[in-house]
Amino acid sequence: MKSPLLSLPGAVAAEGRDEGVAAHYGDLFREQRALADGTGLVDLSHRGVVTVSGDDRLSWLHLLLTQHVSDLAPHRATEALILSANGHIEHAMYLVDDGTTVWMHVEPGTQGELIAYLESMKFFYRVEVTDRTEDIAVVHLPAGSIAEVPDGVTVRETPQGRDVFLPRADLEAYAAANGPVAGILAYEALRVEAHRPRVGFETDHRTIPHELGWIGTAVHLQKGCYRGQETVARVHNLGKPPRRLVFLHLDGSEVHLPGHGTPVRLAADGEEGRQLGFITTSARHHELGPIALALVKRNMAVDAELLAGDTAAAQETVVEP
Repeated sequence: MKSPLLSLPGAVAAEGRDEGVAAHYGDLFREQRALADGTGLVDLSHRGVVTVSGDDRLSWLHLLLTQHVSDLAPHRATEALILSANGHIEHAMYLVDDGTTVWMHVEPGTQGELIAYLESMKFFYRVEVTDRTEDIAVVHLPAGSIAEVPDGVTVRETPQGRDVFLPRADLEAYAAANGPVAGILAYEALRVEAHRPRVGFETDHRTIPHELGWIGTAVHLQKGCYRGQETVARVHNLGKPPRRLVFLHLDGSEVHLPGHGTPVRLAADGEEGRQLGFITTSARHHELGPIALALVKRNMAVDAELLAGDTAAAQETVVEP
């Protein structure tokens, strides 16, 4: 979905997974500062939007998701994962129930695969799964924003701000009234600062929730059976995950940022040393400078000096070893 906000002055289109919205509007740090101050909004209209309605929606989703949602109160935000049979992360959903319908937004382009899985699990349950991506756009209002939300529009409110499920036809007018609009790079920099993982960035084909700190926020350990639960319970009760998420302060003298997949090694071993992990997301932060998240081997020393490609990096612990 290509956003109409790409026609705004200064808009530079994002690439890769975030194609369809603006990377920035000409001033990355100004956009970040606005969001940090609780002003403006972020265009997330490229994300997939899925709804689940019907009398059995919460009890049915409870059987499929990692989160406890059978008693989810109306307008209470939560997040949940869908795992493979081996416990590997396949989808992350950001949910809210409006009293009659569960609304969720997911990674761009993944809604079709998610809906196919949900449809295959309907059986006799009274539920209806609908792809709303074409008519609903997600807009993010940062924490502290005083922007008004139109009547009848579903809102998902979290400590990071509000995700508004806005009719796509109203996107331009709403942005004009509640801007300035910030690009996805500003939003991502604040996500990295907050150590919040994202599917397709912090995950690969074998990532389990424990590695990213999703236990407790997206995975409920005292709920009933779901696909992949055996792995979650075994690692939680009997062992440790093989990898862990770390936050990196990157050398600010380097012009380039290490991209997704850049090898992480011990600085003492140099650029030819053994790879111990990889960069998942890197960003330029308006206060912290160049920063990144990385997934590294669990037993790597928490105070080790690192190299991300050829860039020196100091780590902070996100997930305990």
